[in-house]
Amino acid sequence: MPIPDISILIVSWNVRELLLRCLAALPAAADGVSYETIVVDNASSDGTVEAVRETFPQVRVIANAENRGFTGGNNQALAAARGRFLFLLNPDTEPRPGSIAELHRFLETHPQTGIVGPRLRYADGAIQPSRRRFPTLPVLFFESTVVQEYAPGLPWFRDYYVADRSDEETQWVDWVVGAAMMARREVYEQIGGLDEGYFMYSEELDWCRRARDAGWRVAYHPAAEIMHYEGRSSEQVVPARHIRFFSSRVYYTRKFHGAAVAEILRWWLLATFGFQFLREGAKWLLGHKRPLRAERMAAYRQVWRSGLRPTS
Repeated sequence: MPIPDISILIVSWNVRELLLRCLAALPAAADGVSYETIVVDNASSDGTVEAVRETFPQVRVIANAENRGFTGGNNQALAAARGRFLFLLNPDTEPRPGSIAELHRFLETHPQTGIVGPRLRYADGAIQPSRRRFPTLPVLFFESTVVQEYAPGLPWFRDYYVADRSDEETQWVDWVVGAAMMARREVYEQIGGLDEGYFMYSEELDWCRRARDAGWRVAYHPAAEIMHYEGRSSEQVVPARHIRFFSSRVYYTRKFHGAAVAEILRWWLLATFGFQFLREGAKWLLGHKRPLRAERMAAYRQVWRSGLRPTS
């Protein structure tokens, strides 16, 4: 069996219809470049496995009996992949025609680039920021917290989101969002797969950082565009999303900035959730949208109970 140019690797959990739409878009997106598709299903309960096998019999499906997370699922797919290039793709995406072929062409013509990401667009067509610089300590402490909610224009955030550069131009970046990123097989063979200390979130930051440390470049290439219907899996379990997002941040901080800084960060993040709990409680007492306030308070209480402790 000939080796395909690209292995398209998709990890799915309870997003059957979006996944089917994604799979249907692949032939036009690959535009003649040879590829194989591997779907790892993390114990979905919505009939995903049966639907994919019936509608796309050429797709290889790995059906897990339990949810192994984004990192565990992708590592299964990476281990099974045969392609020269490895394309990690979220199931809640819809690649535009020619987009996958364009990423492939870019890596073929830029041999020092190890990982490349496309321009992402939300469902309404707006651009989703998908290129980043490595997070500084202020970013690790304040991004996606109530601090950013009240002061979104702080210079730390502008630098982190590469707001000083146009998203219209191809450019070298520190890392790209993992909803869609293509890597050379040589990168995977050199640095290994995703770190399963992250169940989900921050794993692509870690992977790109390890690739950069190994001497590879990471690129953002807007000539390739992919629609991203963001967060359709994680929005099904909001408390778990908070826990996984911020515990992954603590894990990343411990790994690259040391245990002491990570512990300070963990307590700081718990304090921000404590503030949000009190804010929602005050609104509940005032009688403002009480069911919503109660739901949010319950979610924040679960975050507190978790302690935001990494699993590894």
